[in-house]
Amino acid sequence: MNEFKPLVFSGVQPTGNLHLGNYLGAIRKFVALQDTNDCIYCVVDLHSITAQLVHEDLRGQIRSIAAAFIASGVDPQKHIVFNQSAVPQHAELAWIFNCVARIGWMNRMTQFKDKAGKDRENASLGLLAYPSLMAADILVYRATHVPVGDDQKQHLELARDIAQKFNIDFQEKIRATGQGVDMVVGEEPIHGYFPLVEPLIDGPAPRVMSLRDGTKKMSKSDASDLSRINLMDDAETIARKIRKAKTDPDALPSETEGLKGRPEADNLVGIYAALAGSSKADVLREFGGVQFSVFKPALIELAVNVLSPITGEMRRLMEDTTHIDGILRQGGERARDRATKTMKEVRDIIGFLQ
Repeated sequence: MNEFKPLVFSGVQPTGNLHLGNYLGAIRKFVALQDTNDCIYCVVDLHSITAQLVHEDLRGQIRSIAAAFIASGVDPQKHIVFNQSAVPQHAELAWIFNCVARIGWMNRMTQFKDKAGKDRENASLGLLAYPSLMAADILVYRATHVPVGDDQKQHLELARDIAQKFNIDFQEKIRATGQGVDMVVGEEPIHGYFPLVEPLIDGPAPRVMSLRDGTKKMSKSDASDLSRINLMDDAETIARKIRKAKTDPDALPSETEGLKGRPEADNLVGIYAALAGSSKADVLREFGGVQFSVFKPALIELAVNVLSPITGEMRRLMEDTTHIDGILRQGGERARDRATKTMKEVRDIIGFLQ
């Protein structure tokens, strides 16, 4: 074995309603990546219980994420779509990685500090160890690439640190078992088992902000439903939310420099650009000098045209849970086959009896 086979892995948590930010920032990229890569897309339901243990309808949320993948254009026959808890090897490798990772590494994770808040002592151990499970999600398939946003870059760096430490600590055993790949860690050539996963960054990711406050990210946890466009919203609801979106009294500028200090204007122009597959500069060349009373109807028309087919297909899929469950079950079986092979080799490398 001379090199790692290129493989893309990514996952989405089944917590709350998916919104426009999730679609533009992640799911649409999943669809594009599948054309040129071998892909595994996961509904990370184990992660969903780290911050909130009890969910009202976790099964429904899992199905909703899977429906969004498929309705957006992910092909579950050519690639793998499954839910994380169906593959117990994720949790098994996460435990091993808990023993590889250092407490100091975990304490540096800014997302834990943000989610735990001031009451860190009352946060779950799972929330602290979340990045270790994320590393296991990726590396149990020996994935080589992960599409990431700004909020996950630190976790991906940790996955690389965990893989690197495992490879160095076990390099002689990896070589003895014949399971590894010649690679360079830093400037040192070693025989490693896990790839040092690379981020996939395809240009600047659209940062979709709240429709009620252009300084805050669009979030499914926001108390106001008017702050976001949900993927399950119908055309009338989308139109109402965009009409009510916060703006300022000035006309749109003709150049992007004029968006500085105007977060709501910048957000709406950015949403239009992302939905149209163009740039903010292109949008302003078309709409520079016009009032929001003209721009918002154009944005409504575009958003409805892009999102309505996805919404309709999601609704159809959610009405047939047997079909969704079948896709997840088949995907879980295919994922389990790959993960089982990895864990057999990892146990051999560590020295567990099998």
